[in-house]
Amino acid sequence: MIDIRFAIGDLATTSFACSPLQEAVFSLRCLHDPDRYPHHRPWLRRIRPRLADLDHELLNALVAPWLWVPDFLTPRPPRARPAFADELDTVRRTPPEVAAAGFRTAFRTEGALPPVLARGLDAPEALVARVADALDAYWHTCLAEEWWPRVQSILEADLAHRGRVLAEQGAGAMLTGLDRRLSWAGGRLRLSTRDFSVQAPWTDVSIAGRGLVLLPTLFARGAQPLIDPARPPVLVYPARGRGTLSTRRPPVTDHTLIRLLGRPRAHLLHLLVEPASTTELAHRLNVTPGAVSQHLAVLYDAGLLTRTRSGRTVHYARTDLGTELCRRAAGFTPPVLRGDPRDPSR
Repeated sequence: MIDIRFAIGDLATTSFACSPLQEAVFSLRCLHDPDRYPHHRPWLRRIRPRLADLDHELLNALVAPWLWVPDFLTPRPPRARPAFADELDTVRRTPPEVAAAGFRTAFRTEGALPPVLARGLDAPEALVARVADALDAYWHTCLAEEWWPRVQSILEADLAHRGRVLAEQGAGAMLTGLDRRLSWAGGRLRLSTRDFSVQAPWTDVSIAGRGLVLLPTLFARGAQPLIDPARPPVLVYPARGRGTLSTRRPPVTDHTLIRLLGRPRAHLLHLLVEPASTTELAHRLNVTPGAVSQHLAVLYDAGLLTRTRSGRTVHYARTDLGTELCRRAAGFTPPVLRGDPRDPSR
C-alpha cells in the first residue's frame, strides 16, 4: 500500500493539470512496449518512418523495462496548462547530479542502465542537454501537429468530468473515482500496489502543505505517484476516454438525421460521442474552426449539445436529447407514404 496523508487544508490546495511534456515522455512507453497500448497503434504506424531521423537510441532508452521514467523528465507542472516549451526548459535546467540520480533510481541498478545512458552519465550535463534536444525534436516531428490536439481534448474532457464529480459528490468521490485501486478514509488517500509489477520505493508520504497535483494520462493503467517522495507530490491517473484515441471518423449513413439536421451537423453530432473542442473537430473534419463553430452553435441552441469552458478552450458534448436523437434515428426506417416514389402501388 501507498498512503498519501492529507492534513487540514491540503484538500484545498489539491489541483488538476494537463502536461504536454508528461504525455510526450510517457508516449515513449509505446516505443518500448507497443503491445500494452493498442489504442496508439495507428499513431505508431504513422510516425515510425519519422523516428529514423531522431535520436531513437536515446529516446527508447529513457524508459526502464518496468516502464518507469526518471522523475526529472516529467516535472510537476507550474500551472494547470503549461506550454511544452516551458516544461522542457525546466528539464534543461536540471542539475547534473539530480539527473544522474534520477536515471539510477528509475533503472534501480547501475548495471540495468542502457549503454547510451551509462556512457552519458560520464558527462551528465551534456546528457541532459542531449535528452532535451531529443524530446524537442520528437515533439515537433511526431506529436505537436496531429497527435497532441486529440490527446489534449481527451485530457480536458477528463478534467471537466472530475470537476462535475467534485461539485456533485465531493472530494472523496472525486479522488477514489480516479482509479479503482484508490480508497479514501481518515484523511488518507490509499493506493493499493497489489497489481504493481514493481513496488514503489516508498509507502508513505505527507502532502504537508505542498499541494497535490493530479495529472491525467493516456499511458497508465492505474494511478501512480512519483518515484521520489521528496519531490512535491504528484499523482498520475488514467484518463477517461483514452480508448477513443484510435477511433476513426464514423460514417454518416443515417439519412433520417441528415434530412433533419443537414449532413455537417449530423456528422458533428455523431462525432461528439465523447466531448471534443472546436479545434479538434475541425482537424478531424479537415475544415476551418469557424465553419465548425457555426454548426456547433446551432446544435447548442437546439439543446442537442452542452459546452464547458476550460481556459480558452470550449468542449462540446451531446446532451441526453442529442444522444437519444442519434439512437432513435439509427434504428428508424421512414414509412412509405402514398405518392412516395418507393410506394410499391405506383
